[in-house]
Amino acid sequence: MSRTEAKQRARVGIARLRSLIAGLLALVAAATVTACTHGDDQPGIVVTTNILGDVTREIVGDEADVTVLMKPDADPHSFGLSAVQAAELEQADLVVYNGLGLEENVLRHVEAARESGVATFAAGEAADPLTFRTAGDGGPEGEEEQPDPHFWTDPDRVRKVTGLIADRVIDHVDGVDADSIRANADRYAKQLSDLTTWMEKSFGRVPADRRALVTNHHVFGYLADRFGFRVIGAVIPSGTTLASPSSSDLRSLTEAMQRAGVRCVFADSSQPRRLAEVLRTEMGGGVRVVELYSESLTAKGEGADTYLRMMRANTTAMVTGLTGD
Repeated sequence: MSRTEAKQRARVGIARLRSLIAGLLALVAAATVTACTHGDDQPGIVVTTNILGDVTREIVGDEADVTVLMKPDADPHSFGLSAVQAAELEQADLVVYNGLGLEENVLRHVEAARESGVATFAAGEAADPLTFRTAGDGGPEGEEEQPDPHFWTDPDRVRKVTGLIADRVIDHVDGVDADSIRANADRYAKQLSDLTTWMEKSFGRVPADRRALVTNHHVFGYLADRFGFRVIGAVIPSGTTLASPSSSDLRSLTEAMQRAGVRCVFADSSQPRRLAEVLRTEMGGGVRVVELYSESLTAKGEGADTYLRMMRANTTAMVTGLTGD
């Protein structure tokens, strides 16, 4: 064999080897995605937000794998997906998401999964959604009504959604034990009912003239509707943290707070409190800024690592902030 022929054979061998390695890497990547969504050959459920992820895990128990895309302490309005996470959505048996515009960078991936045949459930759209008014491009004259995605601040709505998630799991996830799913959902619904009772009793300590809320953006409309509070306004006059207030927005809000005698602003723990601090400066330093876990659970052991603990922590903080205790 000539030296030229040997070199040609060597090049062919190297090309085949590279092709084989590329094929193996593709198989490993596919197996990784499948394993993330369907560990141990169990059916897979993918949930976008960590609040809904906690609720779904309470319902599903050990019957299926539940993958939660949003990390602790993240902002649901701005978090995005990796390529692997986007692939997980299209490999799932069921996708549970909030909807109503909450997961602004993720909804297109949910839509892609739906178009590929994956069953999806929009929890917020099934929770009798409320609306809130937000200023349009024309200022107050251009106010528009938008759906409020933050339904979980009302535990009664979460209790309704609990039953609906159980229905979807039983209908779309093969191999789960329907009796176990129903038993889990009933047990958790009882805990949610107890939470509502406890919140009613706790908020009963807040006098009528102090039952007014100001937050860093519109997030507590459902809680206000359920427990008899007034929403005076928000630092960011929008349902998303991605918007920004104008100087006229801040001036209108400070004037409304002064008229209502409000001296407490609630800021979400997943966002910097800079905007709420601005109000403190605008109103002469007499405004308290109270941090709440309103849009994201924390890591384990950090105060709000489950939905139930988050709601109890928020209720306690709100009562303390509004009563001055």
